[in-house]
Amino acid sequence: MSEPIPFVRDMTFEYGEVDELSPLVRRVIAHNPSPFTYTGTGTYIIGRGKVAIVDPGPSDEDHVAAVLKAVEGETITHVLVTHTHSDHSPGCRILARSTDAPTYAFGPHGSGKAAQGIVVDEGGDMDFDPDFRVDDGDVIEGDGWTVECLHTPGHTSNHICFGLREESALFSGDHVMGWSTSIVSPPDGDMGDYLRSLHKLLGREDLHYWPTHGPRVDGPRRLVRAFIEHRRARDAQILACLGDNVREIREMVPRMYQGVATALYPAAARSVLAHLVEMVADGRVGCEGEPQVDSEYWLR
Repeated sequence: MSEPIPFVRDMTFEYGEVDELSPLVRRVIAHNPSPFTYTGTGTYIIGRGKVAIVDPGPSDEDHVAAVLKAVEGETITHVLVTHTHSDHSPGCRILARSTDAPTYAFGPHGSGKAAQGIVVDEGGDMDFDPDFRVDDGDVIEGDGWTVECLHTPGHTSNHICFGLREESALFSGDHVMGWSTSIVSPPDGDMGDYLRSLHKLLGREDLHYWPTHGPRVDGPRRLVRAFIEHRRARDAQILACLGDNVREIREMVPRMYQGVATALYPAAARSVLAHLVEMVADGRVGCEGEPQVDSEYWLR
């Protein structure tokens, strides 16, 4: 395997309370901890007076009320959404009762695959459709803050990060988090896209990332490079399994994810599938028909 990933997991907070993180950034964390959300969804507030909200979070009345309390006396002018998983965008509908601020996102769930004729599963927030669709390189200007949009498909096809120019910071959503690697689950998740999106970040000069889950990531290029190497190592593990005639994902996962709780095996199997989809596409691996979790694979 590759060198250990330099995870960053320590953070101090209280649910429902607003944390002052920088001159332009505040955060309120939703009480939805899980093996997939870490301590919960972090909703960010950008600016002072006239503000933007990043990822309003799950459909949680108490959480949205806490966000609104944090900006009491201020005006929400923009609502930015990194992607449409159920812990990120559903809070927009609750927030809309208190503000007419427009929503900004790449598009509805699966919109990054729609042009390819790929229909994604309904595991996301299928009711969300942004007021304004933004794409890579678009710029959103607020009162005292400027955000650049960075399309980063992989975790989901509509995943987008938001770069805060005034502080050289990136709201990285679930694309890069300090506490864990990101789940990539086909058909909406795409390993090839994910790796290309990681490489895209290496060309930037961000000082730190604000993931939607977990603490701030400083000096983020080191972590991004480690994630790329981690995925290369997973490819090598899969090839080693196939070389040992271990040809089904259900048999690969226990070998590849030793020490991981068995409850997480289904999610691990989706990530292994994402690797295999890419490996079948580039000709390293074969299978009958379209790659599936229960397919049989072999070395080309």
